[in-house]
Amino acid sequence: MKKIVFCCILALFCLSLGSELWAVDDDIKEIPSCKYCGMNREAYAHSRMLIDYSDNTKEGLCSIHCAAVDLALNLDKSPRAIRVGDYRTKWLIDAEKSFWVIGGSKPGVMTKNAKWAFAEKTSAEAFQKEFGGRIAEFDEALEASYKDLADDTKMIRERRKMKKMQMMEKKP
Repeated sequence: MKKIVFCCILALFCLSLGSELWAVDDDIKEIPSCKYCGMNREAYAHSRMLIDYSDNTKEGLCSIHCAAVDLALNLDKSPRAIRVGDYRTKWLIDAEKSFWVIGGSKPGVMTKNAKWAFAEKTSAEAFQKEFGGRIAEFDEALEASYKDLADDTKMIRERRKMKKMQMMEKKP
């Protein structure tokens, strides 16, 4: 009898874990690229974000930079859930309950001032030990994103201009 109960519990655990893994890929299949910058959300699964609004709309984004843009443009919509890719596992986690590392030597996505999310504080601390930065909560990371927006937009435009110039030089 104990073996049957153990096997049932194990099977339920595996099924729930399988559905979690399926859900990770499902948001990327549903929204494969960021609506603001066009970046591939699968390639940036470690920084991607998914905002679920109370009007039943969803926005899939590549990073907290683009999520900040979306939140600013949708002031009249209330987020029901804001999820972010865990840097280590790439699984979507609650952005508001996660541990963020702001800054450090690891280059960020769409920003000079990196912002990475972790489900576990120990993972954030290990990352901080390796790359520097400071541990923060979601509100601090979002505020930093808004403060960085002007510099980041300038950086992105300069990079795109350089890339366009390089492409023009390659044409015969």
